[in-house]
Amino acid sequence: MSVKQISVFLENRPGTLQKMTAVLAENKVNMRATSLAETKDFGIARIIVDDDYEASNVLKEAGFINSLTPVLAVEIKNEVGALSKTLQVFSEGAINIEYMYSFLSVKRPEHACMIFRVSDTEKAEAFLGSHGVRLLNQDELSDM
Repeated sequence: MSVKQISVFLENRPGTLQKMTAVLAENKVNMRATSLAETKDFGIARIIVDDDYEASNVLKEAGFINSLTPVLAVEIKNEVGALSKTLQVFSEGAINIEYMYSFLSVKRPEHACMIFRVSDTEKAEAFLGSHGVRLLNQDELSDM
């Protein structure tokens, strides 16, 4: 039950990130979560949106190179120790986390959503799901 993340490659110069977000706003694409990583010459914006296919297309039309990547969206309680408990399950399943980021639920503030990029998505889905970790699909993300 993975969701799609859009990775957008951006030149590392003033205004580039704003131009990308303007394209999404003009096309009424709602960003649910964003993570930005950079190097000296370029950055990678990782975004979760309500409609990944539409967002990817409008970004390509505007000249932004992007790719779709499967990631896991995990719902956790918004309380002390919840992330540690979830990561313990990852550890027990020998699931390698490449990176992660999070966002809080607007509609359900007692929960947060962690986005995980793992080395083996299918293995992780099966293991986590069978060990009580709540994985969210794209529709459920839109309801957060």
